[in-house]
Amino acid sequence: MKPAAHRTSLRVQSLLGPRFEVLEFDASTRSAAEAAAAIGCTVGQIAKSLVFRATVSERPVIVITSGANRVDESTVAVHLGETIERADADFVRASTGFAIGGVPPIGHSGPVVIVIDEDLRRFDAIWAQPEHRIQCSVLPLMN
Repeated sequence: MKPAAHRTSLRVQSLLGPRFEVLEFDASTRSAAEAAAAIGCTVGQIAKSLVFRATVSERPVIVITSGANRVDESTVAVHLGETIERADADFVRASTGFAIGGVPPIGHSGPVVIVIDEDLRRFDAIWAQPEHRIQCSVLPLMN
């Protein structure tokens, strides 16, 4: 691991401020398993940011979930009051400013709805794929 140097990582570091440290990896961290292996943590500590499109309002919805979990789209739909569908690459980039596979949990270029998996609360530290570590004592949830 090394301190942030890539422009995207530096942008996220700037948004997070000095209380957090954004790190980059030389090894691939495309999957939760690869990220956990590179970091030396459990797959559950990897926070995956998955982008969906709300089917009625067309709002971008980012679900931040534990790397050990799969998103139950029907549960998210109940929470939002509308169904969601996987977003395509153009929608992800236009909505967040990032490409699929590199969407961090913060620092998006536009407003997004964020839903956070409460399983992440059980960890003192989580790692937001692909390259951002977030140290927290309690992860706030949106209800």
